[in-house]
Amino acid sequence: MPGIDECLLEAMSLPGARGAWLVDWTSGLALGSAGESPVGDHETTAAETAELARAAAEFESPAGSADLAPTAAAAEGPPVEDLIVTTPTGYHLLRFVETAFDSSVFLHLWLDRDTGNLALARMRLGDLAERLVLG
Repeated sequence: MPGIDECLLEAMSLPGARGAWLVDWTSGLALGSAGESPVGDHETTAAETAELARAAAEFESPAGSADLAPTAAAAEGPPVEDLIVTTPTGYHLLRFVETAFDSSVFLHLWLDRDTGNLALARMRLGDLAERLVLG
C-alpha cells in the first residue's frame, strides 16, 4: 500500500501526467505534490482545486449545506467520487479519497490533453485512492 510520495509518483507514471497533488480540501493545503503546476506554484494549485472540491461537496450535501462535518452519511464515503475539468490544453481529475478519519482529502492529477488517457487515468487514480495509506 503506497504512502503519499509513492502514490504521487505512481500517478505521474500515467501517460500525459504533468502534475499530481494530494490536497486537504477543507484547508486547501497540499499534503504532497509532484511534477509541474498549471499556475507555476503547487500551493496555489492546491488552494484553487480545494475550492472546486468544496463546491462539489456542497452541491451534493442536503440543501447545499456548508456544514462539511462528518455525518452518518459521510461514513459511506466522500460526497462526490471524482470531478473532471477540461481545459483547451489538459484535463484535471480530482478523486476523493476515503479515509478512516474525516475523508477530507483528494488526489488531483493534471494530464496533457494530447498525450493523456482520461479513461485510464480515472481508473488508475481510483485504484490509487483505494490503496493510499495516510498516517
